[in-house]
Amino acid sequence: MKFLKKLSLGTINLALIAAVAWYAYQAFEDYIHNPWTRDGQLRGQVIQVAPRVSGPVINVAVIDNQAVKAGDLLFEIDPEPFKIAVAQSEANLKRDRINAKSLKIEWDRLREIYAKDAGAVSQKDLNRRETNYLQSLSQIDVAQETLRNAKLNLGYTSVYAAVDGYVSNINFQIGTQAVANTPILALVDSNSFWVFGYFRESQLSRFSIGDPARVTLMAYPDQPLRGTVESLGWGIAPSDGNAGAYLLPSIKPVFQWIRLAQRIPVRIQLEEIPDGVELRFGLTASVMIERGP
Repeated sequence: MKFLKKLSLGTINLALIAAVAWYAYQAFEDYIHNPWTRDGQLRGQVIQVAPRVSGPVINVAVIDNQAVKAGDLLFEIDPEPFKIAVAQSEANLKRDRINAKSLKIEWDRLREIYAKDAGAVSQKDLNRRETNYLQSLSQIDVAQETLRNAKLNLGYTSVYAAVDGYVSNINFQIGTQAVANTPILALVDSNSFWVFGYFRESQLSRFSIGDPARVTLMAYPDQPLRGTVESLGWGIAPSDGNAGAYLLPSIKPVFQWIRLAQRIPVRIQLEEIPDGVELRFGLTASVMIERGP
């Protein structure tokens, strides 16, 4: 019995060792056969939300890092000055229409007189009245566009989320003076995430656009993501050759016995995200291109 027990334990141990060796061999084969890099990063589109009009903030409808849907209110700027501008534009439009109506009556009256007695009205006076009327019509067009612009500006006092995403970097509060076209918060588009894997230039010939990829985020090491090679970068910023002292090229020294390969960004399009994985801009990633057997 003792011999059988020892035999059974030995068999189990051998099986475990064999299993571990097999998995280790498979992992080794993956890393030898497939291009991979630990220098990767999760990226996404970040919208810099800027108001289109200036004014004091009267309402902040979100908090930092809050999830929002497209169309959700982010913040509001004091609308009172813009309401006044709309009222003034409406009054100017009304005035211009009344003026045009009056000039039209005068022109029509002179035309009737001219039709009955051409000598009673000079052609110059008739032309002048016609010109005044046509100018009044153009003033109406200007007033209408001014009113439309005033209404647009009033609408811009409420700022809404353009996409589904996460609000970030809220560093203002009620009373802050918002400045037109100056970003005031960031909105990370939750539907735009991808991964940049920075591969050595010597690896680029070993894979192509469309090849499957496996992405492992440092935050979720046990939940690898599936993806596809979407594109390969066509250039990187030079590390030397820029103007230095006296506008001469600044060349860094090169150690002849060490040649470091440049890193080229490879964009990985992610597929379905597993449950429980929350993507965040800037997460560290490892990327392996799966070339198949």
